[in-house]
Amino acid sequence: MIGIAVFAYYVYTVGPQVVLDGVAGVGAGGFALILVIYGLKLLTRAVAWRLTVYQPHSVGIKDTFPAVIIGEALSSVIPMGILVSGTAKAIAVRKRVPIVVGLASVATENLFYSLVTGLFITIGAIAFIGQFELPPPLDSFVDLVLGVILISTIIGAAMVIRQWHWASEICNRLYDRGILPRILRNGRLHVRMFENLIYGFYRAHPKRFFPLCGLQILFHSLGVLEVWFILTRIGGGIHAAVAALYLETMSRLVTVVFKLVPFLIGIDEASAEFVVDALGVGVGIGVTLAIVRKGRVIVWALIGFALILKRGLTLREVSDIHKAGYEANEQL
Repeated sequence: MIGIAVFAYYVYTVGPQVVLDGVAGVGAGGFALILVIYGLKLLTRAVAWRLTVYQPHSVGIKDTFPAVIIGEALSSVIPMGILVSGTAKAIAVRKRVPIVVGLASVATENLFYSLVTGLFITIGAIAFIGQFELPPPLDSFVDLVLGVILISTIIGAAMVIRQWHWASEICNRLYDRGILPRILRNGRLHVRMFENLIYGFYRAHPKRFFPLCGLQILFHSLGVLEVWFILTRIGGGIHAAVAALYLETMSRLVTVVFKLVPFLIGIDEASAEFVVDALGVGVGIGVTLAIVRKGRVIVWALIGFALILKRGLTLREVSDIHKAGYEANEQL
């Protein structure tokens, strides 16, 4: 409800007619191209996921691409959907690979995505902060978030490359000290196995490290391209290229922090309008941009739910995906 109220506030503030004119400026043909660009973004994640499945198992793009669409649909529409989207992907390809293998490969691809996303957000945000002065206490909050993201990214990359088992060791020490015993009794074993699966992939296929990172870079580059195209249609002017980088950076940051909110309703509009106000691009462009991008998410989410129905999944089965994933983890 809060998100809807924020959404309504920003639309009212910039003026509904301004938003409608912006959407009209994109046009049906422009929106179709936006849908294609977003589909290519999903395709890059599907190709990257395919690279994380190694012998004796294998999956094709025709398996991973629909699964990624399904996972993205659940993540975007269902509250707390991010918690089940990964498991949904693994279940979607369960006829090709065992559920445990699917979960491990999804986790591996997500790790590469997180690594590149962390770097992308950090670089874009530092460039933005260097050019524009943020009001307190927002500046302190952004510095804190960036610090956490950057440190986590560096540590995560070092752990994979050096194959450190820090996460499981920390869980073991907490368990030995009697901290969170019910959670860590089995959880520490799952963390250790997760580390082994990730490190096992890196040891077996070190040459896939840079292609996987390259695909994630392509994912973010397509996002910048999408924003740039929309801005050129709705009045981004000569600042469109620079604004596209900053807006996509903010979009990724908002997605990381507020992914549990369905469609990021209200949050996307507020963050985008904040960036365009700082850049002086134009009134209402941020809200219009967020609405157009939300439209393409809705379309692809509908495709995702159509795929769910085509594969014979009922609504009850979809709601039980997280439980199925937990049981699969217990089998580990």
